[in-house]
Amino acid sequence: MAVRNQPKPYQASEFQTSVFDCCDDCGTCCYGLCCYLCLGCSIASDMGECCLCGLGMPIRSVYRTKYNINGSMCNDFMVTWCCSVCATCQLKRDIDRRKEQGIF
Repeated sequence: MAVRNQPKPYQASEFQTSVFDCCDDCGTCCYGLCCYLCLGCSIASDMGECCLCGLGMPIRSVYRTKYNINGSMCNDFMVTWCCSVCATCQLKRDIDRRKEQGIF
Protein backbone atom coordinates (compact mmCIF):
# COMPACT_ATOMS: atom_id res chain seq x y z
CA MET A 1 0.00 0.00 0.00
CA ALA A 2 1.37 3.40 -0.95
CA VAL A 3 1.63 6.32 1.46
CA ARG A 4 -0.55 9.10 0.11
CA ASN A 5 -0.21 11.70 2.87
CA GLN A 6 3.01 12.90 4.38
CA PRO A 7 3.08 13.87 8.06
CA LYS A 8 2.33 17.53 8.58
CA PRO A 9 5.16 19.64 10.01
CA TYR A 10 4.86 20.95 13.53
CA GLN A 11 3.12 24.31 13.34
CA ALA A 12 3.61 26.67 16.23
CA SER A 13 1.34 29.64 16.74
CA GLU A 14 1.39 32.85 18.74
CA PHE A 15 -0.80 34.30 21.46
CA GLN A 16 -3.76 35.98 19.77
CA THR A 17 -3.04 39.32 21.45
CA SER A 18 0.09 41.04 22.68
CA VAL A 19 0.95 41.34 26.35
CA PHE A 20 0.15 45.06 26.20
CA ASP A 21 -3.12 44.85 24.20
CA CYS A 22 -5.21 45.71 27.25
CA CYS A 23 -7.54 47.91 25.20
CA ASP A 24 -8.62 44.87 23.16
CA ASP A 25 -10.67 43.76 26.17
CA CYS A 26 -11.02 46.51 28.76
CA GLY A 27 -13.23 44.32 30.95
CA THR A 28 -10.50 41.72 31.41
CA CYS A 29 -7.94 44.46 31.97
CA CYS A 30 -10.06 46.10 34.69
CA TYR A 31 -10.76 42.67 36.22
CA GLY A 32 -7.01 41.99 36.38
CA LEU A 33 -6.21 45.39 37.88
CA CYS A 34 -9.01 45.34 40.46
CA CYS A 35 -8.92 41.68 41.45
CA TYR A 36 -5.78 39.97 40.18
CA LEU A 37 -6.28 36.86 42.35
CA CYS A 38 -9.86 36.42 41.09
CA LEU A 39 -8.63 36.57 37.49
CA GLY A 40 -6.08 33.87 38.32
CA CYS A 41 -8.83 31.70 39.79
CA SER A 42 -10.92 32.23 36.65
CA ILE A 43 -8.02 31.09 34.43
CA ALA A 44 -7.35 28.09 36.64
CA SER A 45 -11.02 27.16 36.54
CA ASP A 46 -11.02 27.42 32.73
CA MET A 47 -8.06 25.05 32.59
CA GLY A 48 -9.33 22.64 35.25
CA GLU A 49 -6.62 23.52 37.77
CA CYS A 50 -6.53 24.49 41.45
CA CYS A 51 -7.67 28.08 42.06
CA LEU A 52 -4.38 29.92 42.57
CA CYS A 53 -2.56 27.91 39.88
CA GLY A 54 -3.85 30.47 37.36
CA LEU A 55 -1.14 32.96 38.22
CA GLY A 56 2.43 33.08 37.02
CA MET A 57 4.82 31.20 34.81
CA PRO A 58 3.69 27.58 35.34
CA ILE A 59 0.12 28.00 34.04
CA ARG A 60 1.36 30.14 31.15
CA SER A 61 3.85 27.43 30.18
CA VAL A 62 1.21 24.69 30.40
CA TYR A 63 -1.18 26.72 28.24
CA ARG A 64 1.53 27.61 25.72
CA THR A 65 2.54 23.96 25.40
CA LYS A 66 -1.07 22.77 25.04
CA TYR A 67 -1.76 25.14 22.14
CA ASN A 68 1.71 24.98 20.52
CA ILE A 69 2.40 28.67 21.14
CA ASN A 70 5.94 29.84 20.47
CA GLY A 71 8.03 30.70 23.49
CA SER A 72 10.09 29.24 26.28
CA MET A 73 9.90 28.82 30.02
CA CYS A 74 12.49 31.55 30.37
CA ASN A 75 10.31 33.90 28.32
CA ASP A 76 7.25 32.92 30.39
CA PHE A 77 9.16 33.68 33.58
CA MET A 78 10.38 37.07 32.35
CA VAL A 79 6.95 38.17 31.10
CA THR A 80 5.18 37.14 34.30
CA TRP A 81 7.93 38.62 36.49
CA CYS A 82 8.09 41.98 34.69
CA CYS A 83 4.36 42.50 34.23
CA SER A 84 2.32 39.80 35.90
CA VAL A 85 -1.04 41.57 35.53
CA CYS A 86 -0.51 42.15 31.80
CA ALA A 87 0.65 38.55 31.25
CA THR A 88 -2.34 37.17 33.16
CA CYS A 89 -4.76 39.38 31.22
CA GLN A 90 -3.16 38.24 27.95
CA LEU A 91 -3.68 34.61 28.94
CA LYS A 92 -7.35 35.25 29.82
CA ARG A 93 -7.94 37.10 26.52
CA ASP A 94 -6.42 34.18 24.61
CA ILE A 95 -8.59 31.66 26.48
CA ASP A 96 -11.72 33.73 25.78
CA ARG A 97 -10.88 34.03 22.08
CA ARG A 98 -10.23 30.31 21.76
CA LYS A 99 -13.57 29.64 23.44
CA GLU A 100 -15.29 31.91 20.88
CA GLN A 101 -13.51 30.06 18.06
CA GLY A 102 -14.50 26.68 19.52
CA ILE A 103 -10.90 25.51 19.93
CA PHE A 104 -10.55 25.66 23.71
